[in-house]
Amino acid sequence: MRARPATADDAEAFGAVIAAVAAEGRWIATEPPVDISERAANVRNWVDRGGGIFVLEDDDGRVVGTLGLHPTGVRGVVSLGMCIVADARGRGGGRMLMDTAMAWLADSDMHKVELEVWPDNERAISLYERYGFEVEGTRRDHYRRSDGSVRSSVIMARLLTGERGT
Repeated sequence: MRARPATADDAEAFGAVIAAVAAEGRWIATEPPVDISERAANVRNWVDRGGGIFVLEDDDGRVVGTLGLHPTGVRGVVSLGMCIVADARGRGGGRMLMDTAMAWLADSDMHKVELEVWPDNERAISLYERYGFEVEGTRRDHYRRSDGSVRSSVIMARLLTGERGT
């Protein structure tokens, strides 16, 4: 497997990964149905702007994971979102995506990266902690799901101290 910056040619596959993970109903806030064409158009625009957007490929070149560094509206702060399809998990792809994203951030003018994760996603929380992310808080019963339930999220962030942004 390898992680690399996304290109416009990855747009449909990027959207398909999000749709597949959303269909599991467990790992990400996005819920099905996911409009893959709309997601692909957003990815193409993001790539054109030169934003922090990455894909994970398996050994056959199939896109099996995504990571995006989304603008937050706060200068110097981006929000990280990542997902990997079920059959590609547990093989180091999360680390590869994080390594790629952190290298991009080190060469950016960002001073902080934040994310939200479901409290029961211990593997993801552990991965983020290994990259220096710290818990900043909890959004209790914040996200209403399509089935009417509500979910809390853990807010994590990493200050990019000592990197170019600070």
